[in-house]
Amino acid sequence: MLMPKRVKYRKIQRGRSKGIATRGSTIAFGEYALKTVETGNITSRQIEAARVAISRKVKRGGKLWIRIFPNTPFTKKPAETRMGKGKGNPEGWIAPVKPGKIMFEIAGVDEEMAREAFKSASNKLPVKTKFISINK
Repeated sequence: MLMPKRVKYRKIQRGRSKGIATRGSTIAFGEYALKTVETGNITSRQIEAARVAISRKVKRGGKLWIRIFPNTPFTKKPAETRMGKGKGNPEGWIAPVKPGKIMFEIAGVDEEMAREAFKSASNKLPVKTKFISINK
């Protein structure tokens, strides 16, 4: 699974994610892409599940680019723990996404195959997505 080699801080504050994505909102590498329509956090497991779903559909055809990276740690308190006693331990890694962010790109396959692959990948993700192509 994806995770950074090292980070400056072990735990971070959540903050809030508002607005739309300005960077990473255009197709840069492939012909077809999967774009987010809403804000959310995507875990490294979800990214991997989507990647596997896409590669299974295209059957080793074409090239896939993953445009998001989970570089933000998230923490969780143990089950049945009372309130207080500090912040929980790091549990995993998330990639925060905003509307308009390109998550996956693909090239070397026909449009119908790309649509099917991104539809199956979209089912694995917690945000609403949209299929876009370079010629639109």
